Amino acid sequence: MAESLKDKTAKGLMWGALNSGTTQLLNLFFGIFLGRLLSPADYGLVGVLSIFSLIAGNLQSSGFSTAVVNMKAPQHRDYNAVFWFNVLMSACLYGVLFFCAPLIALFFHQPELTVLSRVVFLSFFISSFGISMNAYMTKNMMQREMAIVSIAALIISGITAISMALAGMTYWSIAAQQVVNSLVLVLGRLFFIKWRPTFDFDFTPIRQTFSFSMKILVTMVITTVSNNMLTVIFGNMLGMRTTGNFFQASKWNTMAHSLISNTVMQVAQPVLVEIRNEQEREIRIFRKMLRFTAFFAFPALLGLSLVSREFIVTTIGEGWLDAVPILQILCIGGAFMPFYTLYQNLVISHGRSDINMWLNILQIAIQLGIIIALSHMGVLHMVAAYTVFNIVWLGVWQMAAHRLTGLRFMQVFADLTPFFFAAALVMIATHYATSWMTIAPLLLLARVVVAGILYLVVMKLAHAQILDECLHYVTHKHHQA
Repeated sequence: MAESLKDKTAKGLMWGALNSGTTQLLNLFFGIFLGRLLSPADYGLVGVLSIFSLIAGNLQSSGFSTAVVNMKAPQHRDYNAVFWFNVLMSACLYGVLFFCAPLIALFFHQPELTVLSRVVFLSFFISSFGISMNAYMTKNMMQREMAIVSIAALIISGITAISMALAGMTYWSIAAQQVVNSLVLVLGRLFFIKWRPTFDFDFTPIRQTFSFSMKILVTMVITTVSNNMLTVIFGNMLGMRTTGNFFQASKWNTMAHSLISNTVMQVAQPVLVEIRNEQEREIRIFRKMLRFTAFFAFPALLGLSLVSREFIVTTIGEGWLDAVPILQILCIGGAFMPFYTLYQNLVISHGRSDINMWLNILQIAIQLGIIIALSHMGVLHMVAAYTVFNIVWLGVWQMAAHRLTGLRFMQVFADLTPFFFAAALVMIATHYATSWMTIAPLLLLARVVVAGILYLVVMKLAHAQILDECLHYVTHKHHQA
């Protein structure tokens, strides 16, 4: 019997959660080791290069992989066109960045960035060979295989980085980690899928989806700039140590909210594409995704904000204490970031990449203005303003969603606020209940355990349907709804 959409979605969410959860645990494990072996300045050097690699990655795919996933039934020629476009574009971009490396080093006043950037940028060139394959796996909801590949890549690249750091190779260990991770991802995808590129260069699908894909491209670039804007500003104005502290805090925050975002993202667009012509069903399923996301995002990120100090001290040491207040602020905004993923997928599933693009352009333009206006006030004020604005801007996305689907603000408010206030009250109660403890590792453990138990008790007493559904699926995963 064919699987129902509900079963496919549930299975996809389960494997997506396993993938994201294991990924973040491995990132945590390797991040702790590397954080103790390397300095903030080492992280700062590689951190300032992130924006160039990410923008190059955006340009090489140019939104065409998203366009393929958005098709009802993509064919070989669609995947093949995207594959060759990615590879050729990536080769050109690497060549440009290779020769621009001295200028990058000059901008950040760090001569060693010339050679370092040329190595780091290899990662996006290697990744270009696997983008079309990843689109194939996403479209066919191969979450199990995606999880295996992702986990293998993290383990192999992490071991490589730690080995090099122990050998005293400082920031080169982080660069090697990125390159090795990209290589293993490509090889793993090649192993699991039957599809193979061929040498018939038919770029007709690229031309047919050009308008849609270009809007996705602009959106991706804008989002990348938005997410890495502060790293570049700090790198140019405040030096590598401050940049390293911000990069470390941003990394932990991103790891936490990506755990939820990536879980939802792997199934959101394929599912929403399938039901986009059924308005009532679309709203019902989207609201359930909102509740699922809120159920995990609010306690996870508000919890990380609560334990930021003891987490940093216990894992990577007191040398990173300057990253603590930055992490605390970022986590509050991070609790809302997974909802951007849902809204963006909803808009894209309706073929409205133009809305997606313009909302992101407006967002970064306003963000940049705010950051420049507050640049004289210091790191924490800039980070706080950046965080508050990101939360407020979700209201604009809700207005777009209402125009497309009829989803009302009060429906979203009713879905999200119970989880937010429950999580916030749990964290406040946990703070006071454990404030007498002074040993960082014990305080970290106590707060995680107490907050986790309290939150589950509150959810159970409130008869949270999403908790019952999660438990039901885990215990009866083969049950047909």
